[in-house]
Amino acid sequence: MDAVRNPYSPGAGTRPPELAGRDQLRERVRIAIERIRIGRPAKSVILVGLRGVGKTVLLNQIMLDAQAAKIECVYVEATESRSLPALLAPSLRRALLSLSTVDAAKDLSVRGLRALAGFVSGLKVKFGDIEVGLDYAPEAGLADNGDLEGDLSDLLVQVGKAAKAAGTAVVMFVDELQYVDESQLAALITSLHRVSQLSLPVTLVGAGLPQLRGRAGNAKSYAERLFDYPDIGPLSPDEARLAFVKPATDEGVRVDTNAADMIVNVTRGYPYFIQAWGSCTWDVAENDEITLEDVQTATAIATASLDESFFRVRFDRMTVAEKQYLRAMASLGEGPHRSGDIAASLHRTVQSLGPIRGSLINKGMIWSPTHGDTAFTVPMFDQYMYRIMPGEDWRPAPPSATSS
Repeated sequence: MDAVRNPYSPGAGTRPPELAGRDQLRERVRIAIERIRIGRPAKSVILVGLRGVGKTVLLNQIMLDAQAAKIECVYVEATESRSLPALLAPSLRRALLSLSTVDAAKDLSVRGLRALAGFVSGLKVKFGDIEVGLDYAPEAGLADNGDLEGDLSDLLVQVGKAAKAAGTAVVMFVDELQYVDESQLAALITSLHRVSQLSLPVTLVGAGLPQLRGRAGNAKSYAERLFDYPDIGPLSPDEARLAFVKPATDEGVRVDTNAADMIVNVTRGYPYFIQAWGSCTWDVAENDEITLEDVQTATAIATASLDESFFRVRFDRMTVAEKQYLRAMASLGEGPHRSGDIAASLHRTVQSLGPIRGSLINKGMIWSPTHGDTAFTVPMFDQYMYRIMPGEDWRPAPPSATSS
């Protein structure tokens, strides 16, 4: 079929043609934001889920929904290499400049920009990666103490006052939130708690891996009362079928029922995989019809494509020891697995593997559903590990064989 008409979009954070199964959550977040705008209490929201479930797509759509409602939106993507102040400062500057165009909020927005100048100057030594244009001189004593927790609270209070005067709310959208250092996450939680206490219209909609619940709780014990953590999982069979079938039928292409059933089964309902399989299936299909045979042919192509992009980009970031750990997990099945079983597979102790496990958690490759358990954050990664590290050569020899 015509490749130009291919409706599927297997890109990182690219919105699929049919955003199936997420309408209720979008409405839930919309209500929370509107409540905050009018000074009513509502929790901040952190979307949690594995890779490939569409968290970034959903976060972006919620932001578009908010922008359509004239909400002031701040978007950042956290990384392992940049501090939270460095990410937030430029975006908060843009938000304050936007609010300053509203006559009723001009003076408070200017004071917010002075607070931002104090925030940057006070934390510049501690966070050398902060780079932001300053529009006003700092005001002595305003968000300039050099303490992130206190200064960020003062800054967001000023942002909230300006937003309230403008009749809107400021929503910080933070993707990959699990990469934020725990002390910086604690400061963000404290700041959100403060603006909530003052009924100021500032809130957070974040997204990240499942370990975020535990990290937020470790950072501040009251985080569970401040945030909602909706689980973003795979689509139901009906939702997955809709996500695959509707884009094709909208292009005038007929989809065989058996073909749709196979897509649902092979992708397990993960939105990213639906788009990957859908794109490859479209490219091999003919005569404006998608058949079971087309899906079967496309499966090998889709798997190879995922191996070279979605899976490989994560595999290449691992050290040799980390790859062995992941391969040992895969040898035990899909998981989750007890840490002791993984250690036994590598002929090591749980304690000696602690640093490797901790590094893999920090890199977002694995997480701990319950104490002592370990699971992949990337669906189907166990199968990929079999393909990329076949056989048994990866497995270290047992101690007795090493010493002989």
